[in-house]
Amino acid sequence: MALPDTIVFFDLETTGLDTKSCDIVQLAANCENYDFNRYILPGIPIEDGATEVNGLTVVSGFVDTFLLSRKLYPQLKYFNQPYLVHYFLERQYNAHNAVEDAKQLEELFNYWKPDDDDIEEVTSRI
Repeated sequence: MALPDTIVFFDLETTGLDTKSCDIVQLAANCENYDFNRYILPGIPIEDGATEVNGLTVVSGFVDTFLLSRKLYPQLKYFNQPYLVHYFLERQYNAHNAVEDAKQLEELFNYWKPDDDDIEEVTSRI
């Protein structure tokens, strides 16, 4: 039997070890030089046994960095992300690309080093 021209290799991570009653939380695939990786918010909790195997847990909220920047630095003239990156990190980047935006948000957050009270004030719970 001849192999097809293209073979895609993929793997799933799930909320549990019983594949009949679990949700997918991660889908990854590889084909030659192309990688694909997506995380999926599950509809059911991730079991402890699954977390021990795959190391995944569900994030239960998110920090609004726009609100955080306004809280920490009310004296700033602008609060859009390209301005904040230029002001604090002294660089420009490929704005409005979701991957790059997320990377820059993480760097801004780490640069600001907000305390727990500031974070709690701008965190939305899922």
